[in-house]
Order: sequence, then C-alpha cells, then structure tokens
Amino acid sequence: MAARVDRLVLYNTRTRHKQAFEALEPGHVRMYSCGPTVYSAQHIGNLRPYLFADLLRRVLEAEGYRVTHVINVTDVGHLTDDADAGEDKMEVAARRSGRRAEEIAEQYTRQWMEDCRRVGCLEPHVTCRATDHIAEQVALARRLEERGYTYRIEDGVYFDTSKFPRYAEFARLDLSSQAAGVRIGDVPGKRHPADFALWKFPSPGVRRQQEWDSPWGRGFPGWHLECSAMSSEHLGKTFDIHTGGVDHIAVHHTNEIAQSECAWDVHPWVNVWMHEEFLDFRGGKMSKSKGDLYVLEDLVEQGIEPLAYRYFFLQAHYRQQQTFTDAAIEAAATGYDRLVGQAAELREAPGDPEASRLASFRERFRAAMRDDLNAPRALAVAWDVVRSRELVPAERWALLAEFDAVLGLDLARALPRKQVRESDPRIDAMVARREEARRQRDFAEADRIRDALAAEGVAVEDSEDGPRWRRR
Repeated sequence: MAARVDRLVLYNTRTRHKQAFEALEPGHVRMYSCGPTVYSAQHIGNLRPYLFADLLRRVLEAEGYRVTHVINVTDVGHLTDDADAGEDKMEVAARRSGRRAEEIAEQYTRQWMEDCRRVGCLEPHVTCRATDHIAEQVALARRLEERGYTYRIEDGVYFDTSKFPRYAEFARLDLSSQAAGVRIGDVPGKRHPADFALWKFPSPGVRRQQEWDSPWGRGFPGWHLECSAMSSEHLGKTFDIHTGGVDHIAVHHTNEIAQSECAWDVHPWVNVWMHEEFLDFRGGKMSKSKGDLYVLEDLVEQGIEPLAYRYFFLQAHYRQQQTFTDAAIEAAATGYDRLVGQAAELREAPGDPEASRLASFRERFRAAMRDDLNAPRALAVAWDVVRSRELVPAERWALLAEFDAVLGLDLARALPRKQVRESDPRIDAMVARREEARRQRDFAEADRIRDALAAEGVAVEDSEDGPRWRRR
C-alpha cells in the first residue's frame, strides 16, 4: 500500500527532489506555463505540456488554493536555432506561405486554444502574446543593460553569462564543454557560447514583417526575454511555479532565470520548476520542420474522442516519457469509453451518499494526486470506485464526480462512443420536436415528449451543445 501523503508534494527541477509545496502567498498560487510558438499547427505532442499544467492547476484548486495561471503565446522572437543563429520561425513561415505573420499566428493560436478546450483544459486566467508586450521586453533588456549585464555586437544586444555566477546551476551545465563551440553557432562576436540575445537586429538587406523601435534601433526581442517580461507583468517579480517541457531546461529556462534574477535581484526567481517528459510518437519525435505532424483532428477522424487523448495522458506519470501508438490510443479510447459508460449509468442514481463510506476512496485518490500528481494511481482509484461492491450507485457517482474535477474527463456529460454515434430518425425527430417546443416555451409539450421517450427507455440529456439521447 502506498504511504499516506498528508500534504501536496511536487518534484522541483531546481532542487532535483520532491518537496512539500508551500505557496509564497498563503492560499494563492501564481503559475506560469511556457506556451506555443504559433508558426505552425500544434501537434498532439505539443498538447502534452498543457494537459500537464491543467492537471497541476486542478490539483492545486482541489487542495483549496486560488490559482492564477498565465500562459504565453510566442508569435515573434523564436529563432530556428537556440544558439541565436538562424531566422525567426514566424518570419520563415510568412515568407514560405506568402501570408502576414499576424495571420499565421492568429490561425494557429485559435487552433491551439480550441484543441486545449477539446481535451478538457481549463482556460488560463491570462493568455499573453509576445507582440502585445514589446514595451515590457524592451524595458527589461534596458534594465539589464543599466545593471551591466549586457554587451552589444553587430547582431544584437546580448546577455553576458559570465556576469551571472549561478548560470550553470539550474541545468547542471558544463560550461567548459560549451566553450568548444557547441552552441556558439554562426554569431560572430559572442563572448561565450552560452551568451544569449535579448534584442536582435535585422540582417542587412532583409526586410522583416515584425520589428520595432528600441533604444538600440529597429529590431525584435529574443525568445527568452518574453517569458521573463510577461510573467513579471502578470505574476510579479517572483512567483510559485513555472512549467514547461524537459527540452526547455538547458537553454530557455536557464536563460529566463539568468535575466530575471539579474534584473530583479532575486533568488530564487521561481520557487518550483516542473517539467513534463516528451511524447514518443510511434518510436520517434514529431517535427514541425519535417512536416510529419499528427494533430488532434487526425485522432477525431479515426473515431477517437479528444478526451480519450486526455485519458491516454493520465495513464502515465508526467515525468515519464509516454509512447503513442495506434494500439495504445485505441486502448485508451476503449478504457475511456467504458469509464464514460459506467458514469452514464451512475449519474442518475437515486439516493444520498453516506459520507463515511466515501472516505477511504477519497483519501486514496487525494494521496495519489498529492504524490507529485500520480495520475495513473488516481485513475486506478476511480476504477476501483466503479467496480466497488461496498458502495451503492449514488455513492459511486458522488466520488466519480468529485474525482473528475481533477481528472477533467467530463464524466457528467460525456456519452460512450456507441451512444454518441447511435442514430434513429424517429427518435431524432422526437428530440428535435421537443427542442422546438422548449424554444417556444411550450414546456408541457416538451415534457410530454420526454416522458414518451423515457417510456421507451430513451434518456434525453440537455447540454451546452444541444440535446443528446441515449438508450438506458
């Protein structure tokens, strides 16, 4: 049996161990998540960071915290090379497509937001775009310059990592090996390979769509600058939790820490850093540059519910690499379908649950989530509830509904795939007549039709998306 966990414990990348979580401000958690770079479609692997961040937020709220969650949208500044060489990804996409960078950003931002909604993610309290915070980024770079942390070369304004002795600590970097040129790329004048751009100048003769005035001339911000500027704008100079993918640890998050701690004279800038592992896609990694994208709509075309992908995510711990195969997602879809089917049978159960009978299941579920968001173990507890012979149906549903506030599987409304797909022209017509009667405020007729359907064993459920029916 798992050890009892009386407090929320989270793995902190900064300290490299699990620790009891304490908010900097009692009762309030301020949390920032690195968001998408919107030059292309977001594939299913890109959704994993937001499923993780959403699960974390839900667990924090279940623990009684008020959460302020901020996610950024990178619509400028992310170069094709982390070593500050190459071109801006938004500019490359615009040139290849012949479209405006803003149009491309808007299209893929909408797709990302819609996909997050479809997989059950709560809307962040703040969604901030890099292009809406140019002034804040210029001010931050200017502050670092005034404090003596920058130098200027032909390519742009750079952060001097030699001025920050703790630079290598977060990612456990070996800076001596970098001196061999691993990350220096094609940027003449950089003093050290780890130094990074705060403000970039356009290449001579290159006309860019996205550039702005600054104290150093026309240009655009570096990728790392935006997260420090926007998080401080919306969450303050220090905050509780920063999330992102493991690929951000060595460069992006290391650079965020350097510029933020030097600008604000704080340490640590962020109390808890949390990183989720990659999605292994059929034995490899999807690449936007290679064009081998598999997006959420591809799953839907296979007959997989978007929330089945969330169920798939919950089957592995966020710090474990998860392998996506056709067999694995179909198995997850079947498992989700069965759970939804059980929930649909239980959610109309009569009677009142007896609190004392729920306590042990509730404690096991909470202990699993308190143990660094152990979703697989928590999901197993939900299935134990479904199968329990100790609990009456009303008690099973009470627990499932409570657990689903954390799991985010929409068990209160979702229907099994076979019921979603089921169609009967006569019943569809009766449901449509009932809906028309409701619109006409003829509630007596609407109730009559509903009762007639119920007599045939057909239940009608009203939802935000309209009425749905299923056979009991």
